[in-house]
Amino acid sequence: MELYLDTANVAKVERLARIFPIAGVTTNPSIIAASKESIWEVLPRLQKAIGDEGILFAQTMSRDAQGMVEEAKRLRDAIPGIVVKIPVTSEGLAAIKILKKEGITTLGTAVYSAAQGLLAALAGAKYVAPYVNRVDAQGGDGIRTVQELQTLLEMHAPESMVLAASFKTPRQALDCLLAGCESITLPLDVAQQMLNTPAVESAIEKFEHDWNAAFGTTHL
Repeated sequence: MELYLDTANVAKVERLARIFPIAGVTTNPSIIAASKESIWEVLPRLQKAIGDEGILFAQTMSRDAQGMVEEAKRLRDAIPGIVVKIPVTSEGLAAIKILKKEGITTLGTAVYSAAQGLLAALAGAKYVAPYVNRVDAQGGDGIRTVQELQTLLEMHAPESMVLAASFKTPRQALDCLLAGCESITLPLDVAQQMLNTPAVESAIEKFEHDWNAAFGTTHL
């Protein structure tokens, strides 16, 4: 299983990478824009924050296949191990096929259906990213979409894997993992929610109180 953080906030990645067993960081154009930094400046800083073994994802902006391919090559030249995110449109599928032949690893993004995700995998995308909460927001079933896509990939494109995205709650993320999803990317707030459980702090305080009452210290 691979766990990613969905952010371009370098300081928070540095802090959370010390705590979470993350495999890397995912970004998208909106996340980069919110950082107010040039993509060519923030990507190297993110790569440094996650280390040489960490996997970094960044997305193309062009709408046509040739433009996507050219931008993917620029991203690869800037960060040699980067995974390039390509929206799964008709032009995106054409770009994924070309990039597969070029040896550039891709992720099919903006996936709203299992069929769309399967096409991305068959075109050559190593990762496929269904938008769980956004599917729910449109009246669909995000977790079911993940389940169907996971099954389809296991049957017809086993070299590809689901990297589920778009979460609002830890429960959604856990349900994806229970559905067999092999990787997820979490927004910072959802990642923090996984740790910030008031009952845990209350239990620790009780342990300290009892220990201090007996031994006059809160240390061993």
